[in-house]
Amino acid sequence: MGVEVGAQAARSRALAVLRVRSRALAVALLPAAVAVVLLVGAATGRVTGRPWGIAGWIVTVLAVLVLLAAAGVALVVARARPAMSPTVPIPEASAPDLYRMVRDLADRLDVPAPSAIALTPDCDSWLEDRTHRAHGRFSPGGRGEPDGGRRDPAGSGPVTALTDRAARVNDAPVLVIGSPFLWWMRVGELRAVLAPVVAGTGPSAHPDIAAARRFVRGLDAAVAVASAPGRGPLPRTVLAGVGRITRILLRGCRDHAAQMERAVASAAAERAQAVDYGVRIVAQEQVGLAYAGWDRLLTRVALPAWRMGRWPSRLDVGVVAALTELSRRDRLAEGFTSRLGERPACDLLEEPGTVDEAASLLAARLFHGGPAESGPDWAPVDWQDYPDEVVDRKWRTDAARLHRVLDALGVRHPADPALPEADGPTLARVLDHLSAPREATPAPDPGPVGSLAEHRTEAYGEMGISESDDPDLAVGNERSAALAARLTAELAREEASAPARPGPAGSTGQQDPDHDLWDDRMLPLFPLQPPRTGRELLADHVTAMVCCAAMDTAGAVPGLDWLDGPSLLVGGERAADIGPRVLTLIETGDSTPLRDWLRHLGVRPEKPVRLV
Repeated sequence: MGVEVGAQAARSRALAVLRVRSRALAVALLPAAVAVVLLVGAATGRVTGRPWGIAGWIVTVLAVLVLLAAAGVALVVARARPAMSPTVPIPEASAPDLYRMVRDLADRLDVPAPSAIALTPDCDSWLEDRTHRAHGRFSPGGRGEPDGGRRDPAGSGPVTALTDRAARVNDAPVLVIGSPFLWWMRVGELRAVLAPVVAGTGPSAHPDIAAARRFVRGLDAAVAVASAPGRGPLPRTVLAGVGRITRILLRGCRDHAAQMERAVASAAAERAQAVDYGVRIVAQEQVGLAYAGWDRLLTRVALPAWRMGRWPSRLDVGVVAALTELSRRDRLAEGFTSRLGERPACDLLEEPGTVDEAASLLAARLFHGGPAESGPDWAPVDWQDYPDEVVDRKWRTDAARLHRVLDALGVRHPADPALPEADGPTLARVLDHLSAPREATPAPDPGPVGSLAEHRTEAYGEMGISESDDPDLAVGNERSAALAARLTAELAREEASAPARPGPAGSTGQQDPDHDLWDDRMLPLFPLQPPRTGRELLADHVTAMVCCAAMDTAGAVPGLDWLDGPSLLVGGERAADIGPRVLTLIETGDSTPLRDWLRHLGVRPEKPVRLV
């Protein structure tokens, strides 16, 4: 009963959306109807007189202009390419068990099966209509063949344009699955989570709902076309009018469309109640756990690698390790050991490693704006190589940048005749500079101490901001504030001088992301974190210098913590207490806690470290 009520509500809202389209068509035809009445009246002698003749011609010209404008708007709406989520397509040949499971689920729900399956590097799943001519990469049946390779059911030859269009109209939507679900969930859990999603293909097949969705997507795409930059004055003026009309129509049907989608979701959820309901309750807990682990993995582990020009090629494998560690630490997963004995959903793929690599590259592109393909400055990295190729390199690069900034500020090296290597990049230089008293007696050559404000103001000017406009750059003492401002300016210069990232060079296989259907200028689509503040940058660089000194003088090694990212291992144990001591140094100028920690581990700050 609930399914019928929800479906009826969805159809009612769909008809309301279509009524907006009908009213717009009626408004466009109204001047033409009036003109026809006047012209016929004049021709039959029922409407006579010069004023009526003039009115007839005026209305006729107005009707022609309105019809031309309506035709232009309709053409833009029809030809505008609707937005499509960037995904990794999964051909049926590469995942026959997954397709079989989804079709069996659709049969149990008594709904049409999705036309294809794709993966997204996020913890979500949905249905996506890709019947527009620009979305021809997915063919019915999910074989992943391009349109040019489709053949008729008899296999005698390519389909004609007419049958091709008919096939598109009848295509079921594509099922998009979050890739972390495939690696973290068991097969039964994945089926239970996908049940309400697959159930949505039933309402999607209704003609009124499908027509309403196409109309709304067309309006949304037309608005995007009208607002796109880079056009001449005349096209920009014409498209501005098109955009104004489509926005009015979109506002008129927005509420009806939202209520229609809510009704569709309600009907789908009600239909899925009878399928794996008990398992779905348990599976929803795993959805929340997967989201937490995926977010932590991206922000703490993947992001540092992306910033270094490396992209982890097994993110989905990494999320399993991160969630395993999270469950072990916080005991979030009850019955965790017995659950791992069940078949993971990634076993439904023929080549899970290849799919994981494609999803990992797409994640780097969406969340960081990385290139579409590997290259000398954008190379994959395996998890076993992450400590040496990412962590060690990141720390030494940051330490080198820190000493370049200290050189620019004129900060002296520690003067100790007993240490001939004291002119090298030492941790002592950083500690002495940041721990100097705020009001020191000027030396004969004050150097940076007497010009901290000038250095900081200059750095602010290089970034195009004023000191009062960026309070985050103001840290505890003047030396830290000047150093933080300089680091921010130096990092901005490096990013500005970096070579432009290459765009896609073409398709390299069936499992390439759909990067040709969205604008590279919009990347990253989903930035993980806001830009780091001056305080955070300074803390990161000082921590990197401390870790380099510990590795070069005390035998520490770089490591990877699945939940916290780069970590320092001392004697096989993670050193987790560096951060508070570094913050004390940069905020208050008190280096005693950090020096005591270094002394306890046997780290020699006066020894030069190896930089990149």
